Amino acid sequence: MGKASRDKRDIYYRKAKEEGWRARSAFKLLQIDEEFNIFEGIKHVVDLCAAPGSWSQVLSRKLYLPAKLLPDSRDGDLPLIVAIDLQPMAPIEGVIQVQGDITNARTAEMVIRHFDGCKADLVVCDGAPDVTGLHDMDEFVQSQLILAGLTIVTHILKEGGKFISKIFRGKDTSLLYCQLKLFFSVVTFAKPKSSRNSSIEAFAVCENYSPPEGFDPKDLHRLLEKVGSPWGGDDQDCSSGWLEGPNKVYIPFLACGDLSGYDSDRSYPLPKVADGTYQSLDPVQPPIAPPYKRALEMKKASSQGIREIERPSLDS
Repeated sequence: MGKASRDKRDIYYRKAKEEGWRARSAFKLLQIDEEFNIFEGIKHVVDLCAAPGSWSQVLSRKLYLPAKLLPDSRDGDLPLIVAIDLQPMAPIEGVIQVQGDITNARTAEMVIRHFDGCKADLVVCDGAPDVTGLHDMDEFVQSQLILAGLTIVTHILKEGGKFISKIFRGKDTSLLYCQLKLFFSVVTFAKPKSSRNSSIEAFAVCENYSPPEGFDPKDLHRLLEKVGSPWGGDDQDCSSGWLEGPNKVYIPFLACGDLSGYDSDRSYPLPKVADGTYQSLDPVQPPIAPPYKRALEMKKASSQGIREIERPSLDS
């Protein structure tokens, strides 16, 4: 399979390169914004698990650059965007990069320091584990990543703020929904048009952050052990029967993006230039320090060593 073949099979992969996005996932955040208008009135944003940076690019283009181009713009009034990831990331205009662990309290302190003591209006997270294909395991690991994101959210998000996070749909989605409802009055699970139908991914769009009265972020995991009924009943254990059967929670689920737009699961003909050929573009920004970099170096060194052995000597 060459690049041209992938361009044909994945229209959003092709469009991302044409429009200068680092990854096709940029369209997912754009389509979520089309449906929920999540960028309105936003001044402080945090992008968790940001590398390679496509969501940070969206934040820069939708928030920072328009504000910078205003004739009366001042540096102190420009939106602040902080991107966090364990991996380094190539620079993006208007984005402050923090290389750190989202489960570490020091990372939250660093974010608030960048905001001069203020808290974030919006936190987004497109992070996901390396999937195994075992859906139950992938869903569990992803849910733990979401809870790690929620841990930092409880420290850095202001009341009334928004949280957008990738989820994997599965049999425990109701539990995750109810846990998020403890902190947000409105929680909707959304499926952007650019997300493949064959994928179990969706996105939790959480609005109006309003933690329980007297909530201490240190007590997060203890609080999540019990989930309050969405109908206002007393707290009940997570394994209670209201998550199943006639009392099952029905989760708001919404498809977003132009439903008559590009279909991420079909192939499209490749556009031809004047001479009738098609030229595939290179990715906008290759990873600068991928976790597999050492493996590639070892493979390259190994193959070069084999070629040296096979090359006949001039003295023979």
